[in-house]
Amino acid sequence: MKFLVDAHLPASLCAVLVRHGHDANHTLDLPAKNATKDTVLNQISVDEQRVVISKDSDFFYSHLVLGRRRVPGEPRVGPA
Repeated sequence: MKFLVDAHLPASLCAVLVRHGHDANHTLDLPAKNATKDTVLNQISVDEQRVVISKDSDFFYSHLVLGRRRVPGEPRVGPA
């Protein structure tokens, strides 16, 4: 599975995910580092088919506002 770890979480989380066989990037790996905008993270997640791991509840809502459609078979996530 491919992950993108947001700035609010430690980069060491990527190492844990990689040790368990996953492909993981942190926002620190991106050109704008931890200042990367949520819209850019959204686009990366779609383009690279990555799951975003974030503690930022605003991230979920900003993703909905952009109107990204769920891919068939993709699990529903976020607040119920």
